[in-house]
Amino acid sequence: MLYEIRILHECTERTGTRSGMGDAGSMHELLTEIVVHLSRSHQQMARILDAKRQVTVRMAQLVQALPDLHPQLNGLDGLLDSSGNVTKSVVSYLNSLADLQEAVAESMTHVVKAMGESVDEE
Repeated sequence: MLYEIRILHECTERTGTRSGMGDAGSMHELLTEIVVHLSRSHQQMARILDAKRQVTVRMAQLVQALPDLHPQLNGLDGLLDSSGNVTKSVVSYLNSLADLQEAVAESMTHVVKAMGESVDEE
């Protein structure tokens, strides 16, 4: 979010639009540029989440490959630790997905509000 605020500040400085000042065309250009930056930011977050997903899937495959009888996991404690790590990884991945969804929603809320304000100014 700080990255997005910094981009917004840089864009407004460059276009000279501040607090609703400036023509509607430059406001639309500013909003378009902000959406492009947000899109790139969210794309990078999605790439990170995909990497996490791949790790989680691989860990699940490893757990599934374990034999049902007499696995060599240092007894019950080792088995609990290993299954706990897989569960933590899955939960972490799902939390990251939720964070990405929240960030996209929050960013788009700001853009839609700004577009509404620019339409009202016309």
